[in-house]
Amino acid sequence: MTPRIAMIGLGDIARKAYLPVLGPRADVALVFVTRNTQALAELGAAWRVERLHADLDTALADGLDGALVHAATAAHPGIVRRLLEAGVPTLVDKPLADNAADSEALVDLAETRGVSLMVGFNRRFAPTYRDAAALDLPLTLMQKNRADQADEVRRVVFDDFIHVVDTLRFLAPGAGEPRVHGQVADGLLRHVALSLSGAGRDALGIMNRVSGANEETLEVSGAGAKRRIVDLAQVVDQSVQDHLTRRGDWTSVGRQRGFEGLCEHFLAAVRDGRRLSALDALETHRLCETVVGALGE
Repeated sequence: MTPRIAMIGLGDIARKAYLPVLGPRADVALVFVTRNTQALAELGAAWRVERLHADLDTALADGLDGALVHAATAAHPGIVRRLLEAGVPTLVDKPLADNAADSEALVDLAETRGVSLMVGFNRRFAPTYRDAAALDLPLTLMQKNRADQADEVRRVVFDDFIHVVDTLRFLAPGAGEPRVHGQVADGLLRHVALSLSGAGRDALGIMNRVSGANEETLEVSGAGAKRRIVDLAQVVDQSVQDHLTRRGDWTSVGRQRGFEGLCEHFLAAVRDGRRLSALDALETHRLCETVVGALGE
């Protein structure tokens, strides 16, 4: 039987990242859920999705085998709790919630009910970052900068810097002892740096919200090797003579940025009846709360 998978919220992230991956798949029966009736009708027609619901309760009554939550961050706790209470395996865009306490409550509920809960940290499934992790090098440096986007501390940390926090944890497992530095002016975060150290590894993550460019770079080095990755696509192995590898012409953005692998991981668990745990993702949210506290919110 083809699993019914709900997409809850049909905004930019759903349209740009998930629909291009899930829409063409014949092994998934998509269900659209949004209060935006215009988007519901337009996207339903564009992707030939027949099950369209303006509220979650009617979608649940119709029957769901899994759900992807793409709603605004503030709506995540209520939607995710409703899905978990109904026993529906759930994949939610990061963050699970914009604070550690609500995140912990949802993970506790999933663990208690024995229901799958996964947070969409797509970089863990990006091929270039997975290859970097396989190198198992002791030093990691990541930058994810923005141009002229200073914003409120908690929003920046939980909605954007969380990608840096989770990627550091992915590439430097066992590193702890967090140290946080940053600059906040008039309540707006201008830049932040997080360092982790331990288990023979050191990792440094930086975000400058008033940088001159929107960019993401990752470097791993040690043992006579250094690899630099630009915007998840361009890979430079640096030595006496640098070797450059670019994303293949036929490599989709969804695959490059990890959404294809992320979705397949979740769907395979749904098909196989395996439960996914969000306990590790919770540690990323707890570390984000530490960052927010250190910046003096």
